[in-house]
Amino acid sequence: MNTHKCLALAVLVGAVLAMGGCVRDARTTEGFALFDTATVNAPFQDAWQMTKTVLREHEYEIYTRDTRGVFVAFSPMRRNLFLVPQRVKYTVSLEAISDDATEISVESIKQVYGVSLLTYPGWHDRQMTDDGEAKAILEAVAAKAGGPGVDAIPVTQATTVGNMS
Repeated sequence: MNTHKCLALAVLVGAVLAMGGCVRDARTTEGFALFDTATVNAPFQDAWQMTKTVLREHEYEIYTRDTRGVFVAFSPMRRNLFLVPQRVKYTVSLEAISDDATEISVESIKQVYGVSLLTYPGWHDRQMTDDGEAKAILEAVAAKAGGPGVDAIPVTQATTVGNMS
């Protein structure tokens, strides 16, 4: 190799190594998620089965089914105007309050698929602004739990919390 090529290669290698020191912390997602909760008049196991049924009826992709009371489900992937894939992640938690009542909580967070200069391709959390689908999940489970003469406790207001996952 001539000296100009060696010098250019050395500068290129030095630039690549210098960029390795520019790594920054991951973007904070504190406050991106919305959190909704409701209490249904149903035993824990019944509420778990009803929640699984509702998620399937809404055609969510159920990624995790933890029988201790956690579901991780994703809405169908869609592309926005710029063809960027996006979805919503729902973390549904169930907790037995009594033998005949279960509290169901839904954390929802918007996700987009992408890559930046300093990250690997993957799903990245974004600010969630609408909790309509989370409320629909809770209301559908409450409707399934509510039989004749049994009223489900209404869904409470959404609150913004940090990303729990």
